Parts: sequence; C-alpha cells; structure tokens
Amino acid sequence: MNLLPCVEIEPASPAKASVIWLHGLGANGHDFEPIIPELHLPEHMAVRFIFPHAPEMPVTINGGAIMPAWYDILEMAIDRKVDETQLRHSATAIQALIDREIKRGIDSQHIVIAGFSQGGAVGLHAALTYPKPLAGLLALSTYFATANSIDLHPANQQLPIQIYHGTDDPIVQEVHGQNSLKYLTEMGFKPGYETFPMEHAVCMEEINAISAWLQKILG
Repeated sequence: MNLLPCVEIEPASPAKASVIWLHGLGANGHDFEPIIPELHLPEHMAVRFIFPHAPEMPVTINGGAIMPAWYDILEMAIDRKVDETQLRHSATAIQALIDREIKRGIDSQHIVIAGFSQGGAVGLHAALTYPKPLAGLLALSTYFATANSIDLHPANQQLPIQIYHGTDDPIVQEVHGQNSLKYLTEMGFKPGYETFPMEHAVCMEEINAISAWLQKILG
C-alpha cells in the first residue's frame, strides 16, 4: 500500500524514538505540530514526530461533506456508529508507518502511537493489533470504537496506555474516556486515566502531562 503523506519533524540528532500522532476529524497533520516545542523534551531523547494526514472522504454526520477523516461516522449516538471497515483500513495504514520506522532503524519498543478524537480510535486499534511490542499508546479525547470486535495481538498485551480527556468535552463526552478505561481494564491492560477541565481540545496542563509520560516511557 502507498504510505500516508505525513508531516515529519526530525530531532537535532539522529532519531532514537518515534511518535506517530493522529489528528482528529476535519484537521490534518499540521494540527499538533505546534505542540512539539511545548513538550520541552530533552534533546538526548532524539524523538522523531510523524503526523500523518487522513484521506478526504464524505462524512455522514456532517451532511456528507468531504473532509479529512480516518473513517465515516454514521451516527453520533453515545456508542458512536462508525464505518469499522474504513477504521481498520486506516489502522493498517498507520501500521505501515510503524513498519517504516522499524526499517529506518527505530526499535518497535521505541515507537509511540498517539491519537486525538477520531485519530485516537484508529490509534487504539492500530497499536493493540500490531504484531511487535510498542513503547506506548496515548489516547486523547477519544473513544474505543472497535472494543467489541478487536482481535488483540499478544505482542502488546503489556502496552503502556495513557488516556487523557476533558471533563467539559461536548463532542466526545468524558463517558467515552471512562468506557475506554473500562474496556481496556477488562482486557487485562492497566491504562492510566486523567482528566482536565477543558472541552474537545488540548490544554497546557495536559501537554505537561504528555511530556512527563513520554519521558517516562522513552527516557
């Protein structure tokens, strides 16, 4: 398959770790690019950041408007009716980016998958079905869309997972984050869970928490 187009930010020295970070519905790979300097990661960590662009497609809940999306959302019900075939296709495309990082010399256990909102749902599926152990999974203001159908790979049964969510999120209500925590715990994972007084966004306190988490698992 052709690799997704990406924004790539290289560290000052040769990369020793990679973070593949997925944007939300209607955004693009530039969306989280400004966060990198705000993380204040030590130079010795030498982290390459990869921000893939989702393909453009019609989105049912937005009146069929064409926009960057990882999959179609069919209904905004509490359990989110989504096009799982498209979600799985996007997850496979993210796994191809992981494969490329390994070919570039990055150990799989030094690769983090991060995703916001719709990107987080794809990140969850991509990381938990990947056949080599990864460094960690960051789920931001998102939901576990394939919790009832996912075929987990044992290589990532011990994967460090961190969930962050806004208590005032009107788009992906916090109950989705709580449900992700519940599903993952029932599957045998030990995810971290933290909330912030924010809407469907990222705040400075969360950025600081992300930095500390990345330094913990990649440092």
